[in-house]
Amino acid sequence: MRAKIDGASAPVHMSDRCVLYYITDRTALAGDEPTRRRRLLDKISEAARAGVDYIQLRENDLPTRELEVLARAAVEVLRQLRSENRELRTALLINSRTDVALASGADGVHLRSDDITPQAVVTIWQQCGAGAPARVSPREPLIGVSCHSPGEVRKAEANGAAFAVFAPVFEKKAAPNTQPAGLTQLREACKVKIAVLALGGLSLENAKSCLEAGASGIAAIRLFQENDIQEVVRILRQNS
Repeated sequence: MRAKIDGASAPVHMSDRCVLYYITDRTALAGDEPTRRRRLLDKISEAARAGVDYIQLRENDLPTRELEVLARAAVEVLRQLRSENRELRTALLINSRTDVALASGADGVHLRSDDITPQAVVTIWQQCGAGAPARVSPREPLIGVSCHSPGEVRKAEANGAAFAVFAPVFEKKAAPNTQPAGLTQLREACKVKIAVLALGGLSLENAKSCLEAGASGIAAIRLFQENDIQEVVRILRQNS
């Protein structure tokens, strides 16, 4: 199964298209803090131009105000690209922070496995958006949820998530003591109607096995951030 993005804030539907999700980490980029932020915005632009479907701004170490400023800058990057190319459908999600997503005009939120429910996000989104025409966020937020077991994926689906990110599928170099879920668990997790994206230890070599196990797409940090994103996208979609 694959998933299709019909619009930046649209639900994820099953199709033959491999969904790609770039998760940011500016701390892995070279330079001082201002340089890292500029380089991160360049990577966001590169990912959108290459056709990545979702981008998660996952800069959890930043204070709220600085995260909001960075999120607004990322939203502006995507808005400018959309004005140049009406076909662009890249959606920006903010990790866990519904308030920052609303304030910055992002397309949605990516929730932790122990976070508030997707229904709670929708309620907050609707309440905060009422009577606020200046807010540029979509009427309905796009909501993804991090999951670490098939049961958590089923719960995310029941709670109204648009998609789930299942991790870690493979062993991660940065966390060698973390037990990977493996392809068997991924295959079980994909027995739902929402899209399930594979994350954790992903490479161009092993990504295809995740798609064959039923994943609708691939989520990654380093795979996108440390490589030519256009080439990564080409290979992943070619192999799907």
